[in-house]
Amino acid sequence: MQLHLPTVIFGSSALGNLYEAPSVEQKLAITREWLACGESPTVIDSAGKYGAGLALEAIGNNLRAFDADPDEVLISNKLGWVRTPLTTPEPTFEPGAWVDIEHDAVQRISGQGILDCWEQGLELLGAPYQPQLVSVHDPDEYLAAATDDEDRQRRIENLFDAYDSLLELRDQGVVRAVGVGSKDWRVAQLVAQRVSLDWVMLANSLTIYTHPQELLDWIATLHDQNTSIINSAVFNAGFLVGGRFFDYRVPSPEAPADQPLFAWRASFLQLCQQHSVVPAAACVQFALSPPQVASVALNTSRPERVADCVELGRTRVPNEFWIDAKTTGLIADDYPYLPS
Repeated sequence: MQLHLPTVIFGSSALGNLYEAPSVEQKLAITREWLACGESPTVIDSAGKYGAGLALEAIGNNLRAFDADPDEVLISNKLGWVRTPLTTPEPTFEPGAWVDIEHDAVQRISGQGILDCWEQGLELLGAPYQPQLVSVHDPDEYLAAATDDEDRQRRIENLFDAYDSLLELRDQGVVRAVGVGSKDWRVAQLVAQRVSLDWVMLANSLTIYTHPQELLDWIATLHDQNTSIINSAVFNAGFLVGGRFFDYRVPSPEAPADQPLFAWRASFLQLCQQHSVVPAAACVQFALSPPQVASVALNTSRPERVADCVELGRTRVPNEFWIDAKTTGLIADDYPYLPS
């Protein structure tokens, strides 16, 4: 099934207190801006892992506060973690990432485990809202945690048992679409080889900084199969536009392996200044440039920035910028979709 998605969909990790704890009023304001600024339907990407379910709770509470029409909101829930009591000074599932949350979370990826995640997600959101897009959360991390080949094979079986359960929900008409999201696109490809997917979410994989030809070839194949593609983490976790984190780690300008990364960013920001291009707009427009990409997922903890996120999906970057980016080696000179 070909999904019809808006150009910009909204990530919700801020509502789960990722790195900071926005107030209830701030979270309400973020949700209000999603509903006001986004295209219809408003698409919200969430997960049971975000704040151990806190984001899902906030989404449901906020949508009810604004009496949002369930038919005008499309919620994605990435499944694989269930809320549990917090018995330690801080959560064990991602220490240091989630601030002021009152629960812990444990991973459950299996045929029954993923249904437990689904049921808990329904409870956390609350009526009348229900996720219509579902997936297994970070299958790459789940497989990478294998201790040996035998454990990896067991995890692969658990992963596909989980997908069998999600496909049954789709076949029953309980959900509209089943997908996969992964930081390692090759694991998403592994899933797609065995599962009839409706959508694929890429993370840190197809950006202005990294865009391997083999990935471009694969997304062309997905498009031929009517699989929608959502591009996320298009700033490589914020580093490309000046942030500290690159793909969820903090690189060092003193480390020889990281020096090319800092050199690339300096050249990129200089080129943006030269052409009067907003760096974030260049990142987003590059992420949307393959015709197979339907949407980008953008995330902000600041209500006043939501409209800016939507505008990034509409901003035109001049061809001269792309030509110079190729000439200087910032993007591959044989990248086929720019300039246009």
